[in-house]
Amino acid sequence: MQPIGLYIHTPFCVSKCPYCDFYSLPLGGEEQLDAYVTGVMASMERWAEKAPVTADTLYFGGGTPALLGGARLAALIKKADVLFGLLDNHPEITLEANPADNLANTLAAFAAAGGNRLSLGMQSAVPAELALLGRRHTPADVERTVSDARRAGLENVSLDVMLGISGQTEKTALTSVERAADLGATHVSAYLLKLEPDTPFGHCPPPLPGEDATADLYLAAMERLDALGYHQYEISNTAKPGHESRHNLKYWDSRPYLGLGPAASSCFLGRRFTYPRDTAYYLAGGAPVDDPAEGPAVGSPAEYALLRLRLTEGLTEEGFCRRYGTALPAGWRDNATRLPRNLVTVDETGIRLTREGFLLSNYLICTILEE
Repeated sequence: MQPIGLYIHTPFCVSKCPYCDFYSLPLGGEEQLDAYVTGVMASMERWAEKAPVTADTLYFGGGTPALLGGARLAALIKKADVLFGLLDNHPEITLEANPADNLANTLAAFAAAGGNRLSLGMQSAVPAELALLGRRHTPADVERTVSDARRAGLENVSLDVMLGISGQTEKTALTSVERAADLGATHVSAYLLKLEPDTPFGHCPPPLPGEDATADLYLAAMERLDALGYHQYEISNTAKPGHESRHNLKYWDSRPYLGLGPAASSCFLGRRFTYPRDTAYYLAGGAPVDDPAEGPAVGSPAEYALLRLRLTEGLTEEGFCRRYGTALPAGWRDNATRLPRNLVTVDETGIRLTREGFLLSNYLICTILEE
């Protein structure tokens, strides 16, 4: 089997942002963190015994995984190396972090253990927008954390920018994008703010820009990122050449990955499964649950196409033939050719959504794959 991606979910946060629906818990003491790392290591051992494979990416997500501290992160990297040969595979090892925290020591230990990529939730370079989002950090905190990362030897830094914030204008959105570039980010993710049902914003929605205004913000941000030397390779993700997220590309290319921790999802051994959002259950050795049998079957051509159409490269004849030994289904091509040219491109190389098409991706992908 080709090397897999490992994902470790860390469900602890100092505070919860009002728009966030990721599984997280209030941060406790050192014993809580030690017990969690012990549980994750035990889970790693069970999986390594069940399926002896190698890994070439490791992504610490959350929650706020940087709260584990350098020693615990280093221990988890070492464990992943022992069990999955991680460090032998020229890995990409990513840590998500909140720039509000003083991370100098954590980042130094993370880098010394083999970590080589940092993902920071910058969200905005405009203080008023950060306040509206309930963020703990300031623009100065982002600058300090990026500097700490550089001193630790972490040159591959990804910054998140959020679009569609209350009161956001094209000017303020571009201010954030330009600041990310000024800070030397190798990767910029530009996400649209989404109101999730079981969040404070979902229960009491703030006044947000309308659909057309939000679309304009997205297009303007992506065009500025183009001009700043970033290449858009997925709906929300851009990178300097060679700095695309190797781990996330596994998701969109239907390659195997194993998620560890409560709420962590996997596509592994021909199954899609998720651990329940219950930390005590996970630490007690509880098993993951198969995802509902909705949508295309795991590993099917339709599932592959659904994910690939999120990428700017799209669904290619070459890639599809290499994977399934046949050309793209004629029906998909026919469906795609009936869609507006400004939204979908169809040519001899395959099918792909345009930047404008990404704003309607769910509808367009369903229409293309319709039988």
